[in-house]
Amino acid sequence: MVPSHDPRRRRRTRWLAGATSAALLLMPVLASTATGAPVDQPHDFADGDAQGWHAYANTGSVTSGVTGGEMCATAEGGENPWDVALQHDAMTFERGTTYTVSFDARASAPVTIPMQGGLGYPAAFGHPVVLDGTDTPQRVEFTFTPADWPTAPDSALAADWTSGTGEISFQLGKQAAPYTLCIDDFSMTSGTRIVHSFAGGDLGGFDLYDNPGDGAGVPRASADGSATCIDLRGGYTNAYQAGLELKHVAVEKDRTYQLRLTASSSVDGTPVNAIVGQYGAPWDRAGSTSFDLTTTPQTFTFTFTAAVDLSAGTDEPYGRIQLELGRATDPYTFCITDLSFVETTEAPPAYEPETGPRVRVNQVGYLPDGPKRATLVTEATDPVAWQLTSGSTVVARGTTTPRGVDPTAGVNVHEIEFDDVTAPGTYTLTADDDTSYPFTIGADLYQDLRHDALNYFYPARSGIAIDGSIMGDEAYSREAGHVGRPGDATPNQGDYAVPCITPEEAQGLYGDWTCDYTLDVVGGWYDAGDHGKYVVNGGIAVAQVLGTYERALTSPTGDTAPLGDGSLDIPRDEQTNGVPDPLDEARWELEWMMRMQVPAGQPLAGMVHHKVHDVDWTGLPLLPADDPQPRRLHRPSTAATLNFAAVAAQGARLWEQYDPEFAADLLAAGRVAYDAAVAHPDLLQPAPNADPSPGGGPYDDDDVQDEFYWAAAELYLTTGEQTYQDAVLANEYHTADLFTKGGFFWGDVAALGRMDLATVESQIPGRTAIRQSVVDGAELYLSRQSKEPFGTAYSGNAKGVYEWGSNSAVLNNQVVLGTAFDLTSDQRFADAVVESMDYLMGRNALNSSYVTGYGTVFSENQHSRWFSSSLTGSLPHPPRGSVAGGPNSDVGTWDPVIQGLYDPEHMCAPQLCYVDDIQSWSTNEITVNWNSALSWVASFVADQQAGDRSDAGTVAWVTTDPADVAAVEGTDATFTVAATGSPTPTVTWQRLVDGTWTDVDGAGATARTVSTARAAVLADGTTLTVPARVADSGAQFRAYVANEFGGAYSAPATLTVTAAAGPDGDPTAGPTDGPTSGTPTDGTAAPAAASRPLATTGANVGVALGVGLALVLGGAAAVALRRRARLRG
Repeated sequence: MVPSHDPRRRRRTRWLAGATSAALLLMPVLASTATGAPVDQPHDFADGDAQGWHAYANTGSVTSGVTGGEMCATAEGGENPWDVALQHDAMTFERGTTYTVSFDARASAPVTIPMQGGLGYPAAFGHPVVLDGTDTPQRVEFTFTPADWPTAPDSALAADWTSGTGEISFQLGKQAAPYTLCIDDFSMTSGTRIVHSFAGGDLGGFDLYDNPGDGAGVPRASADGSATCIDLRGGYTNAYQAGLELKHVAVEKDRTYQLRLTASSSVDGTPVNAIVGQYGAPWDRAGSTSFDLTTTPQTFTFTFTAAVDLSAGTDEPYGRIQLELGRATDPYTFCITDLSFVETTEAPPAYEPETGPRVRVNQVGYLPDGPKRATLVTEATDPVAWQLTSGSTVVARGTTTPRGVDPTAGVNVHEIEFDDVTAPGTYTLTADDDTSYPFTIGADLYQDLRHDALNYFYPARSGIAIDGSIMGDEAYSREAGHVGRPGDATPNQGDYAVPCITPEEAQGLYGDWTCDYTLDVVGGWYDAGDHGKYVVNGGIAVAQVLGTYERALTSPTGDTAPLGDGSLDIPRDEQTNGVPDPLDEARWELEWMMRMQVPAGQPLAGMVHHKVHDVDWTGLPLLPADDPQPRRLHRPSTAATLNFAAVAAQGARLWEQYDPEFAADLLAAGRVAYDAAVAHPDLLQPAPNADPSPGGGPYDDDDVQDEFYWAAAELYLTTGEQTYQDAVLANEYHTADLFTKGGFFWGDVAALGRMDLATVESQIPGRTAIRQSVVDGAELYLSRQSKEPFGTAYSGNAKGVYEWGSNSAVLNNQVVLGTAFDLTSDQRFADAVVESMDYLMGRNALNSSYVTGYGTVFSENQHSRWFSSSLTGSLPHPPRGSVAGGPNSDVGTWDPVIQGLYDPEHMCAPQLCYVDDIQSWSTNEITVNWNSALSWVASFVADQQAGDRSDAGTVAWVTTDPADVAAVEGTDATFTVAATGSPTPTVTWQRLVDGTWTDVDGAGATARTVSTARAAVLADGTTLTVPARVADSGAQFRAYVANEFGGAYSAPATLTVTAAAGPDGDPTAGPTDGPTSGTPTDGTAAPAAASRPLATTGANVGVALGVGLALVLGGAAAVALRRRARLRG
């Protein structure tokens, strides 16, 4: 997810074939004080009038005059180009104005003549005039903006200047031999105005090229002389390898321009990209679009409001007009008749998205026993009739439920419910004289998506060649990215020896920090549409990939079989190594993160570098192996370090069964990272400075307490160590309400720790409250979702704004709802997850699925440098199962494409602020941490099978902890625990003995503790009854309740025993040895008091789960400290 990067487009309005010309914006005329001739009218030198032009020679010689309607100057010698010149004086330049210079020129010899104009160097424009030495005049056109000129202290121009008088000159000196220059039809007009005819093969200042390759096409005049043509080879790697361009074009931001051209192709439907943007990083675009050529010349008109300023200067980046002609796969001939680019007062046409049928459905379909709802967009306010059809048969009828105007969509809507239809088949839904896209009812709708979502990560791998045959499509094959080495002949310098960014390169972002080492950081996943690799984004992504598998081990509906070895499209040796494939995929990222750790002996040892990426932005398309930019490590951060500590711990516990050595390495590195973060708790990643994040996204984070909580939680779950337990319980996020309206994301990760503490078995005190907090959070999401007419689990942030990556917020809220179902088996939560898939799969304001390859209409042009089929036919679309970022109504984060479609006068409702355009990185990017959320959710919904798995069982909960007991010696002390679960949980009682929790043998005793122990099953719970002895006063007991889905520990209860009264009424003597309890010494969690109560809202879990299940006494088997692994088919 990367802001401010690559060639970006402002507006994507339609090309209008044969459109009428625009009303041109006429600016005040400029005049030459030498003759008064207006310079915005062509100087045609009629009647021998020089019209203010004159020549001079400081050294060398020159003669000039008007001959045959041309102004000519014959020059010889000169020590410098400016020693001999043809010049026009007394030109007025306005700072805020853009000027277009146009003229015809020829020379008696091939020469390049510097042309300069302005208020005195360096406050001037410069433009090279390249002439071929023939008698045929060449047309020259370019633009410049005085606002680009340097001011004091770099020139004599005052910083607050507004206008001034100077000159324009052709600098004729210092050429190899005497020659003559002639110019005609010279004009300099205010406002960008370029008009050129390509008749007779005249390219003027344009370049028409076919590069690279042998036998490259050469421009030529068309057979009838009306156009310029070129034969193009097709099959280019990048669209820009063939094209037409005009360099040094000035454009002013927020002004409106019209690009108009007439062109044709020998192959009907040839795609062309038209771009007005920068040549040079960061490759910003003022405006761009695409169109298809026909075999007959056709005129295309594109009107847009510029998103950025473009300079006409010679230093990169400068502005240019470019037609990218390299998208076609087959050879063709391109011909162009004319092209104009002018500033205009005509407003661009208002953008209205194509939304298809007004009956909005999940275009993939519905589960037979799951919720089935659709949304109708209509002006009707009363209920309308609907009918569900399979083929020609109407299978259900009903009336809609009006829901009013949905503010997130900006339309009036009704809801349609057809839950009673369960028969598998293909259907359409008709209402209000409109019919939906077809959809399916079936139990296997999401089985493929489970794998496709996870398969996204393999082609996102860095440092490995991608084999498209594994994915079933050779189009995805590519060379390994970033495996070059400094000094290699290849342009790519690779990630084998990456140095740290310098203070100068970082522009002071990290103060004076740098390092004197290099790291081998090959591997990992490319984060998003760029070639950067980011630890914080990778952290949440790898956590959710691991979590997708870990959920299958702990949830009643979880199924490890579909996630087993050979389940994913990953390298074949990984498909046959006996390891579940999601763990293999996660390992690729985990090993890279280990490489990002600062080595021992270096400053900040153990910390983790925040990111590695290019020093500057690159353009699209660009394969990773072709990236020419140097790479840099950015400063370590506390956030990145804790991200790694968290996932290293999570990975260690899941990998221990398959590769204990790797698991041990992970855990050791995670411990080091956590300790380093504790030592450096405030090494925060700063927000971007004035040059925002050159080459990569910032991922700034000024609060890392959530990362500390997450990391401590994962380390505790893996090790059970007291240090990490204490850190969890002391962290402010442990008792905070984490489940906010906007949901969790890479910058707010405490929920990851909370949910794992709830679902992964451990001895954390207060686990019932932890679980309840997740359920309560899900209740809030459930309540909000019930108010959404499109069924989404996300309704925007607290201000109603759809944020960047809103689809990930939908998915992450689904993760919370799904986790609540895993904890409770309450079908309402599973139904909410399933229904929210409707929104992602097309039941939304745009009527489009956001998952590539799923639905009738789906996103397929997501922002990516190598999944760039929309830019060049030689590259593929994003793979099936890729989720787009989604609507973004946060205007301050918009890219030029979405800026060009909407503005304050024509604003989009939040759900409409999206476009499936490869250049719309703020609405349409793909990222690893968005697909990781989809992976978790897709696996969850696939596990729901036909849609109702509420009978799959329920995890064991402790609903009432045993209370402390005070007893008199010689009586019985009774402890009681209440629990729920299905299958019925067993109960094992334990006593703390010399710091170790030890099972109480129901048949008799535990060593050195209780002389007799009796356990009795009661109707309302399970009890432990022990004889009260003064010697046992202070003893602590707890219950462990468990079924096949794992277990949970109660809080400990303390036994206090007082001596019985003697014959005279006084207590008898106390015990001679104290209670056998104390702090654990075996590394297990201490029986500390329960954590502070978490914020609770919603239903009581005891009610939700059902109270009163009979509980049976557990046997004396040892209690596992880790969660029990389940392998179920």
